[in-house]
Amino acid sequence: MNFPKSFFANGLHCGIKKNSNNDLSVFYSYKPCIAAGMFTTNIFRAAPVIVSEKNIKNKIYAIIANSGCANACTGERGIKDAMAMCEMTAKKINVKAENVLVASTGVIGQFLPINKIENGINKIMSKNIQNTIGAVRGIMTTDTFPKIAGAKFKIGNSDVCIWGCAKGSGMIEPNTATMLSFILTDAAITKKALKEALGKSVENSFNCLTVDGDMSTNDTIFALANGESKNKTISDGKSFRLFCIKLNEVSSKLTKMLASDGEGATKIITVNVFNVRNIYDAKKIAKTVANSPLVKTAIYGNDANWGRIVAAIGASGVKIDSEKIDVSFGNINVFKKGRPIKFSEINAKKVISKKEVEINININTGKESITVYTCDLTEDYIKVNASYRS
Repeated sequence: MNFPKSFFANGLHCGIKKNSNNDLSVFYSYKPCIAAGMFTTNIFRAAPVIVSEKNIKNKIYAIIANSGCANACTGERGIKDAMAMCEMTAKKINVKAENVLVASTGVIGQFLPINKIENGINKIMSKNIQNTIGAVRGIMTTDTFPKIAGAKFKIGNSDVCIWGCAKGSGMIEPNTATMLSFILTDAAITKKALKEALGKSVENSFNCLTVDGDMSTNDTIFALANGESKNKTISDGKSFRLFCIKLNEVSSKLTKMLASDGEGATKIITVNVFNVRNIYDAKKIAKTVANSPLVKTAIYGNDANWGRIVAAIGASGVKIDSEKIDVSFGNINVFKKGRPIKFSEINAKKVISKKEVEINININTGKESITVYTCDLTEDYIKVNASYRS
């Protein structure tokens, strides 16, 4: 996959995790980057979130990230440790700590083994080994596979690349969730345009994702642009619209991967809500259905139990006309104008038994529509989360 010019990424095991899996990653640009970011809205914001939210106003050269410990709810020491990670990384590349972003994911309420991290940073920054998969594995916790997406396109005569990675399997209910996503591009773009493009993309992708309805303390999305494609600087107009389209493609691919890798998941569920008065109501309906344990377990059991979907729609808090609601599983209509209709249970089961299941809901009272991604709820979700700390 095309990697943006003048970026470097690598990961290794420094000893945070009990096993030998990678737990430290660096994403570094040889040229200074403008940066944009979005962070958790949880009141208990982790130390790296607080530090990065301050640093992101500056030119950025690197992201240093760890897994295995969230460095959340760790007070003053947590802030010092997050700042230390920035300082250690900055020292290796001869920049200031304020030019480095930091992210962490893992167990809440534990302190970072900062000495192990320092040794890891010294090692990872001393070798110019390009290992993007290793870097992505370094931010994984309960993920079962690395999540990477990219796009290459032309702006004028310049080839522009956007590359992104993400981690997250559980505690996923963005605005945003225990999800880290790092997006790198060699596009030349203004800070204002990058921030606007990222905001639009996140709203249409990551913020349309839920695994279990739980919001984390560490959610972080970074976008870094180093301008190495030498295109005419993007600020608005046709080039900005194209950049937004390609960024959204990358974000949407990552979002679907996150949904498919929900803890214990066997299926990805797409909830499409059509013809609503406004986009806020559409998302509220879709999220209520997507977060319903009854809906998610029915899909896991290949049960076309449309009654659970209708109940969730009605519980969303959105004012709707119940006499206008239509529901289908894929192309199998099961509920029309607020009433059940005859359908083949056998055909419906075939549709629901697939790896990707589509729930379509037509409210029939407006023009706005939305798609939200989630996954089924299985016994394995309980097993993973019942023993997460051990």
